[in-house]
Amino acid sequence: MTSPKTLLLSLRPRFAAAILDGTKTIEIRRRPVNALPGTPVILYASSPVMAIVGTARLRTVESMPADMAWQRFQSSFALNRPEFDAYLDGVDTAVLLHLRAINTLNEPLPLRGLRQSGTFQPPQSFRYVAASDPAPLHRLALTA
Repeated sequence: MTSPKTLLLSLRPRFAAAILDGTKTIEIRRRPVNALPGTPVILYASSPVMAIVGTARLRTVESMPADMAWQRFQSSFALNRPEFDAYLDGVDTAVLLHLRAINTLNEPLPLRGLRQSGTFQPPQSFRYVAASDPAPLHRLALTA
């Protein structure tokens, strides 16, 4: 069965592609993520792709002031400063998910197929894989 803390990240397709091609090694979130190093991560690309496209492992989670995050890691975000500022508008702290062991799926798992396998709702930002999620997600978590 799945680790109780497998992360399911929802990403814009361009950021999912940047993670998979190695140009983005840190994913930014606006709210805290409670996960340990080594946690499996499943990458969901939102519309228009609407599919699970890859997996990764969490190297670490780090929180810091947004300006400091930009100064230290801007080359790892695959976005420009106005995009960074717009995403974090209204929060003082950036939550940084450092990723490792990136794996692109040979065949993406489309949302339509996941919903045929069981109840599935992709997250707005992130969530943890639940026992009620379709079996393909649980299998991915074991191989991430």
